[in-house]
Parts: sequence; structure tokens; C-alpha cells
Amino acid sequence: MPTWLVIIIVIAAIAVIGAVIWLVSQEMQRKRLRQKFGPEYDRTMEENDNPRAAQRELAAREKRHAELDIHPLSASAQERYTQQWALIQEQFVDRPAGSVAEADRVLVALMAERGYPTEGYDQQLADLSVQHSQTLKHYRTAHDTMRDHEHTQASTEELRDAMVHYRTVFEDLLTDKTEKTTHNGRNTSKGGEADAARN
Repeated sequence: MPTWLVIIIVIAAIAVIGAVIWLVSQEMQRKRLRQKFGPEYDRTMEENDNPRAAQRELAAREKRHAELDIHPLSASAQERYTQQWALIQEQFVDRPAGSVAEADRVLVALMAERGYPTEGYDQQLADLSVQHSQTLKHYRTAHDTMRDHEHTQASTEELRDAMVHYRTVFEDLLTDKTEKTTHNGRNTSKGGEADAARN
């Protein structure tokens, strides 16, 4: 067999092996991200025409999240937020719209005290999606109801539903159900879903 033919065969074999390794690594990355982000993975894929770009976005969220100093609340802070939330719920009967707005404000304050940046709603969603993807849909629904109420009056029942959604996210962040924070502030997921909201 001519030397040049051997060289071509070797080059072709290397190219095939490289392609297989790349495909396998891409599939492993896809499975890892899907497991990590849950429903947020599918949502991001649907919103992006390029699957690889969507995966890069999710990977970038992971990298940013790893650099944040996320930490659990102290027992006193948990008690303080629990009392604030109880007061908001008590006021709902008389001030449903105001209570929903206050629930949103308290939730953002809770995020900030946990170490999440709160410079904008979209960034909040991106940061929370890394460890709180299972409850993120509740945050979106509640926030959308609050925002829509500013333009068209939402019914009391819609505002009540928004409060239930906010409570789901509140309890998730308050009790650290989906995160395990180590002593140096870095996070490792424990998995699991937040409990359903209770009235």
C-alpha cells in the first residue's frame, strides 16, 4: 500500500474519532444541562433558534452563578422574613394589589440578602435558574400578573393566584430547599422541588 494512502487513511480515522468524541461530549453536555436546569432548559431551547447558542447561554449562567457569594439566611433573618410574609398575607383581604406588589418587593430583598444580584428582573431569572429552576415558572407567573395589573385591573382571584406563586418562590429561597451552601459560600445542588404553595 502506498505511503500516501496510509497517511490519508490515518488522517481520515483521526478525523472520524475526533468527530465521535465531539458528538459524545456535546450529548453529555446536553444531558447535564437538561438535568441541571430542568424546565428552564426546554424554555431556553424554545426561545433560541440555535441549540448550541442556547447551551452556551445556560453554561454562562452556571459560570456566573459559581462566582456569586450565595449564602443561607441566619435564623433571625428567616424569622424576620417569615413575619413580613405573614403580615403581607394578612393585608391581602384589604389590599390585594398592594400585597402582591409588597410580596414582589420582599422577595427581591430576600434574594439580595441571600447574595443574588438584583439589578434587573431578567438577570434575576437567569441567576435563579441555576439552582431554582423548578420554581422559576411561579416567579414569572406572579411577576407577570403584577406587571399586567398596572395596565389592566387583575381580578382578586388572579391576584390571589399571584400570591400563591410568590409564596412558592419565597419558601424555596427562604428555606434553602434546592441549594446546599458550603462554608466558603460556594453552592452544590441538592436537587428536589419546592413544596407547593399553601394559602
